[in-house]
Amino acid sequence: MRLLIVATGAVATIAIALWLGGLTVLGAIVAPTVFSSVPYPASADAMTLVFRRFDLLAMACGAAALASEAVRVGARVPYARVDRLRAAATVLAAALATYQGTRISPAIAALHASGVVRGVGAGGLELSHLHELAEASGKAQVALLLAVLAFQVAALARSRGGAGSVP
Repeated sequence: MRLLIVATGAVATIAIALWLGGLTVLGAIVAPTVFSSVPYPASADAMTLVFRRFDLLAMACGAAALASEAVRVGARVPYARVDRLRAAATVLAAALATYQGTRISPAIAALHASGVVRGVGAGGLELSHLHELAEASGKAQVALLLAVLAFQVAALARSRGGAGSVP
């Protein structure tokens, strides 16, 4: 049982770290740099490709983290409150990544490909709205993934019976 907990925890933690790290790098470094130094429309072309590829990574990481939780449930690993909180935050983050990757990003890409300019005309207003949704989704994912990591650490501390044990 202990090996199963460690293995599923490791898989989930690696997936969350890749996902969270990618969101952070894209949002804090890549997007601002590309959009401030590469002229439009090349900047939008490049970032559309980057975000579409990242969406695949985020959804795969979400699937891996959810699979880890499912294996724990299937093996009847005891679930404490912190485990339920971790699982719930993982489900919410994965749902956001999936919605972003299957709905928001494709809609942004389609509008951009059709020549729509952000903020110009009805299509541009829709593009602005979609960008705002994508940013809100990314920020929510970051917050949820930080919570997932914190719950994972708390669960590990509890399973070891350390001073940081959580009932």
